[in-house]
Amino acid sequence: MKRQVKAPIQQWGSVIFRYRWAVVTAWVFLICFLGFFAVRTPSLLQDSGFVPNGSSSEEGIVFLEEKLGMSAASMDIVLESTSGENLTTSVAQNRIWKELAPLRNEPFVQDMYSSIVTRRTGEDDIMAFTVLLKETSSEALGHFEAIKAAVPQVNGTHTYITGNLAVYHDMSSAVRHDIVRAESFGIPAALFILLLLFGTLPAAVLPIAVGLGSVAVTMGSLYFVAVQGVALSNFLPNMVTMLGLAVGIDYALFMVSRFREELKSGTVEDALNVTCGTAGRSVLYSGGAVIAGLLALCFIQLPVFRSLALGGMLVVLTSVVAAATLLPALLGIMGHRIFAWPIGLRHQKEFNGRGGQAWIRISQFIMSRPALIAVMVTAALLATALPTLNMKLGIPSAEVLPPSYTSRYGADLMKKAYDIKEANAIMIAVGLDQPYQDQASIRLMKSYASTIRNLPGVHRVESYASFLKDDSNTISPELQKEVEKRHAAKGNAAVIAVVPENGETDPATVKLVQELREHPPEGVNGFFVTGPPAYKLDIMDRIQSGVPYVLVTVLLLTYTILFAAFRSVLLPLKAVVMNLLSLGASFGLITLVFQHGYGASWIQVSYTGSVFAVLPVLVFCVVFGISMDYEVMMLSRIAEAYRNDRNNERSTAIGLQRTGGMITGAALILAVVAGAFMFTDNELMKALGLGLTASVLIDVTIVRILLVPALMKLMGRANWWLPAWLSFFKRTEPDIVQGDSHRS
Repeated sequence: MKRQVKAPIQQWGSVIFRYRWAVVTAWVFLICFLGFFAVRTPSLLQDSGFVPNGSSSEEGIVFLEEKLGMSAASMDIVLESTSGENLTTSVAQNRIWKELAPLRNEPFVQDMYSSIVTRRTGEDDIMAFTVLLKETSSEALGHFEAIKAAVPQVNGTHTYITGNLAVYHDMSSAVRHDIVRAESFGIPAALFILLLLFGTLPAAVLPIAVGLGSVAVTMGSLYFVAVQGVALSNFLPNMVTMLGLAVGIDYALFMVSRFREELKSGTVEDALNVTCGTAGRSVLYSGGAVIAGLLALCFIQLPVFRSLALGGMLVVLTSVVAAATLLPALLGIMGHRIFAWPIGLRHQKEFNGRGGQAWIRISQFIMSRPALIAVMVTAALLATALPTLNMKLGIPSAEVLPPSYTSRYGADLMKKAYDIKEANAIMIAVGLDQPYQDQASIRLMKSYASTIRNLPGVHRVESYASFLKDDSNTISPELQKEVEKRHAAKGNAAVIAVVPENGETDPATVKLVQELREHPPEGVNGFFVTGPPAYKLDIMDRIQSGVPYVLVTVLLLTYTILFAAFRSVLLPLKAVVMNLLSLGASFGLITLVFQHGYGASWIQVSYTGSVFAVLPVLVFCVVFGISMDYEVMMLSRIAEAYRNDRNNERSTAIGLQRTGGMITGAALILAVVAGAFMFTDNELMKALGLGLTASVLIDVTIVRILLVPALMKLMGRANWWLPAWLSFFKRTEPDIVQGDSHRS
């Protein structure tokens, strides 16, 4: 008997079918138009997005720039002798200064001097010079290639340019390179898997086209956001490409699969109606779950999270709209030609067809011993998650890039030849009541510096008062000139450099920064603790303070969306708990690779010892939503079958049979698309690719195939329980009334 579809669904499918050529034409125009701008978007994104706006460290940097004339942008030139020559001798120094003279005369250079950081012994073949620029960071990044070209190659040395500016520039270059590399591997691999799944070229190409179209439209739209001056992170193109291809292809896969299934027993329009009403509805809820996870990123007050949330939500929304309009229109045009051009890799067996007896047998095996399987799988997932308990978070800088980039290699040379703790000193910006030359100001600075020296974790304290003898409170004109040249004091402002005994993210250094902020000196009208240790502490504080809001938002929104989809109290709760289990396991793997270094060489990870602090939150929000795709797709088919005969066990078997192969294929596609980013040049994208790939593979191989059927069996009719006081949520009629139950 023919399926009867509710009027709204039938109307939607019929409208798309009726105007299919117009819909496709509109989309082709949109993709071509925005695609022209999409390729330009990465070049506009120079900022990493890690500036903690409004924090003490950020305000301190502004204070030092405005009051002391410190450069808003700088870079380091690191020279490494090719012959082992001692570059610290006066002869070598004079030769180097002479060769660097043209750079000092460039209009964008404010000052240049050899690094004042204490050198390590035995590394005389390495020399560094600090270059202060007259421009802001954004201005310098806008023409950084010209700045690099102005740096002469010093004879007898390898010359490297490093510092934050160089790192940001190289990250932008890496983003563009990474997208090409990931797409060149991920798209052919995804196409190959689709050919294996469907066996025909048109069915395999459509999901790829939808995924690429979604990415092009999103990146093109972001171009118009970026040109308005909105600060977007340079990590954004990677995020959009990864998510867009992953969810765009997956959503199209679900739709094409259902259309092919329905087309075998009905007209093209009827098949399109049922596809839009079943797989289309599931895509809508799946997209909502992913968007909910990404929306929660906005609770963390850092531009990078808001940028990634914006790009991620936009590309998922575009993918959902494409799956609801462009894809049905293409399917309507193609019709039965969706089965054309078989490639010969398959015979008569459909990957999601009615011959999936293997999935039936798997379901029966699991349901014959559900308690044992549920306990064993849960224990295995918890054991895999154990390394997460000792996860150490950090904020790398140049380490986000591999040593093949000059900014990273130059930074490594700096660490090798100089006491990097001095270069990363805590900077205290002080606004004085009197000019810094005043004796009262000098006494205040000496007294406060003495107090700081007695704090635990302090290695050395330097200020302009350090140039004076203990019994002197007078600054000579010559010394005054030297102080202002070094930007140590000017007018009513001064800076104190506190060199910690430990690294910038060491707990003792973190405690020192907090201690300094809690006890400012008396008699000052401005006080800011900044510098790399304080800057990274503020970033960590922003992340940690936003995490509770992220967790609550993701869990509540996901539960609400799943409740709306299935009208059940326990099914959404079970889905949330299982997602947490698979996420915990993936976090365990990330900790083993990026913190402990196990297998790090396989994906060329060069930064180990801690996990990038951004990563756990980002992986949680992205993976939680994407994993829900498979939960929604499987439970939708189970619920559809359950509405027919009210048999929980048989419905679960049917759902696993109909979606097992499809979900496995979709997960493999996502794994190759996201996994391609594990071999890019960006440590954050490597970790996100690993986390997403591991979580999805764990989810579909262990959770969906083993744990879901086992728990569905154990919970029985409780799966569909809805208390009486929520009975008004029950559907008055089923979305799909299936009269052909023999097909199930």
